[in-house]
Amino acid sequence: MRTAVTLFKALSDETRLRILNLLFQGELCVCELMDALQMPQPRISHQLSILKAAGLVVDRREGKWIIYALKEWEKDDLPSSVVQILREWSKGWVFETDRGRLEHTLSKGMRSSCRVEPADLEAGSKLVAAERRMP
Repeated sequence: MRTAVTLFKALSDETRLRILNLLFQGELCVCELMDALQMPQPRISHQLSILKAAGLVVDRREGKWIIYALKEWEKDDLPSSVVQILREWSKGWVFETDRGRLEHTLSKGMRSSCRVEPADLEAGSKLVAAERRMP
């Protein structure tokens, strides 16, 4: 019962649903999620930690990046069933804007949104994720 409560609490937030929608596309780093969702790094990281604690998301290190992905489950597990419903639901218009921004981000190349480009700084654009996350 505790697992079901934790799972449904994790799914009760719009930002977390938007993150899951983007993770249906494949593995992503925080900076790619920031770019697609147009949200600051602390907010994205906090929501990812909740999704991870609920067993919906896993992470791995790739160089300096932490890469997030949907967890794989047994076919009949509750999380698997719920995620399958969300996957079908997300195909609609609800998350189209986020997916469009993610497509644009990914079209620039692997982890390109994690670097600050001189043109971005000159144009007065906000700093991208990598600079904000540097220790």
